[in-house]
Amino acid sequence: MTTDLTGQTALVTGATSGIGRAVALTLAARGAHVVVSGRDAARGDATVADIRAAGGRADFVAADLVDASSARALADRATELGDGHVDVLVNCAGIFPFGPTAQTTPEDVERVLAVNVTAPYFLVAALAPAMADRGQGAVVNVTTMVAEFGAAGMGLYGASKAALVLLTKSWAAEFGPAGVRVNAVSPGPTRTEGTAAMGEALDQLAAAGPAGRPGQPEEVAEAIAFLVSDAASFVHGAVLPVDGGRIAV
Repeated sequence: MTTDLTGQTALVTGATSGIGRAVALTLAARGAHVVVSGRDAARGDATVADIRAAGGRADFVAADLVDASSARALADRATELGDGHVDVLVNCAGIFPFGPTAQTTPEDVERVLAVNVTAPYFLVAALAPAMADRGQGAVVNVTTMVAEFGAAGMGLYGASKAALVLLTKSWAAEFGPAGVRVNAVSPGPTRTEGTAAMGEALDQLAAAGPAGRPGQPEEVAEAIAFLVSDAASFVHGAVLPVDGGRIAV
C-alpha cells in the first residue's frame, strides 16, 4: 500500500488558510496536482507559490461556495485544470459562527448551510459520478467534534456538520461499490487563523482531552492524506476523530 498520489488531481476547498492550506501542501508533497480553492486570491496565490517552490503542482481557483451553482462551477474548472479528471475531493471549506440560538438570524442559518452542506453536496454530485465511471476516487469531508455532542452556542455549526457526517455514510453506500471511497475527519480544537480569536478558550476546550492541547493543522492534514491514499483502501464511510481524544473522553 502506498501514500503516493502522483498522477492524481486533488481539489481542496478552503485551501487558502488553516487546515485546508495544510492539506493542500501535504497532498502536493505526495505528488498530487492540487487545485487550491478559496475566497482570498492573495492567500490562494501564496499557497500555490509555496507548493510550486517545493517542486509541486498547484493552481488556484477563486470560489465563495455560497450555492449549488458556485459549487458546480468550481467542479468544472477543477476538472479542466486536472486534464479531465479530479481524483480526490477534500471538502474543507466551512464557517463556524458561534452564539446563542435566540440571536441567530435566518441569514446566519442560510449562510452556514450553504457553505457547510450545500456546497459539499453539489461538489460530490458533480465529481463523484465521474470518479465512479473511472472505478476509483476518494472524498474526505471535514466535520467537527461538536457534530457528535451538544455544546451551548454551537448548535447551528454542529448541526451543519452532523449533516455532513450522515452524507459521508450515505455517499459511501452510493459510490463505494463503484470504487469511490468517501470518509470524513472530525477535528477537535485546532490552532488556526480562524480559531485565533478564541484565545485561551481554545486551550480550555482542548484541555479536557487526553492530549491536553490544541491540534495543529498539519496533524489533521496527515489524517486526510492517509484517507485519500491507497493505504486506506479498505476504509469506507468512516469518521476519523483527529481531536486529541476529546470525543472519546
